[in-house]
Amino acid sequence: MQPSFIVKEKVGTVLRIALNVPDTRNALSMELRSELLQALEEAERDEDVRVIILTGEGKAFSAGGDLKALKGMTTLKGRQRLQQSQPLIFKMLDMEKPIIASVNGPAAGAGFSLVLLCDYVIASEQAFFVQSFVHVGLVPDFAALHFLPTLIGKQKAKELMFLGERVTAQEAEQLGIVNRVVAHDSLQEETYEVAKRLASKSPVSIGLTKKLLNSHMNRDLKTLLELEASAQDLCFQSDDFKEGVSAFFEKRKPEFKGM
Repeated sequence: MQPSFIVKEKVGTVLRIALNVPDTRNALSMELRSELLQALEEAERDEDVRVIILTGEGKAFSAGGDLKALKGMTTLKGRQRLQQSQPLIFKMLDMEKPIIASVNGPAAGAGFSLVLLCDYVIASEQAFFVQSFVHVGLVPDFAALHFLPTLIGKQKAKELMFLGERVTAQEAEQLGIVNRVVAHDSLQEETYEVAKRLASKSPVSIGLTKKLLNSHMNRDLKTLLELEASAQDLCFQSDDFKEGVSAFFEKRKPEFKGM
C-alpha cells in the first residue's frame, strides 16, 4: 500500500487537508502535489464541503520544493516539472470554495508560495515565512512572482526574494501576508472558528466573489507561469544551483559564481 502524502478530515461542512510528510518538513514532491490536487477536485465536487483548511503535519507547514528530486535535473525537465504543477495552482484559484491556510510552522520557498494561493491565512506565532529560492540559485516559483508583489508591493517583494531572509508571523501580518496570528496551541481551534464563520455565509456569494476577484487580478498569470517555468529550467542547469543544493545538504554557506 502506497503511503498517503496528505491526510483528510471532514468536520461538518469543513474539510481539513494536511500535508503529511513530516520527515521532509512536508516538502512539495510531485506525488504530494498530485494527491493534493486530487483532494481539492474531490472537495470541489462534494456538496457538503463549504470551506477547506490547508495545513501541515509535524513542525512545518512546508519546506518548499523537494531538493533531493531536483538533483541532476536535465534540460527541459525543470520546465516540464513546473508545468505539471500548474493545474494545482489554477485549481486553488478557480475553485469557488474558500481555502484557509493554517500555517503551523515554517513556510519556505514553494511552501510560502502555496500559502499565497490561499484565500485566508491564519498563522501560529511560531510560524515564519521565507523566500528561500535565492539560497539555492533559483527564481521564485509556484506563482510567488505574481502574488507576493500584489500583496506587499514590488519593492518589498524584491527585498524578500533577493535576500531570502525570514519574516516572522507577526511581520507577515503587518505586511498583509497573514490575516491573523494566534497562539501556537490554539491554532487549530482558531482556524476552525474562522472556517465555521465562513461556512455559515452564502457559498454562492463567496464563490462568485472569489472567482471575480481572481479572474480580474490574475489575467496575466498564465503568461507569467510559462516564463517562470522557462527561467527556472535555466536555473536548474546552472552551476550556482548545483552549488546551492550541495551547500544545503552539506550544511554550509554556498559560494555562488554566477555561472
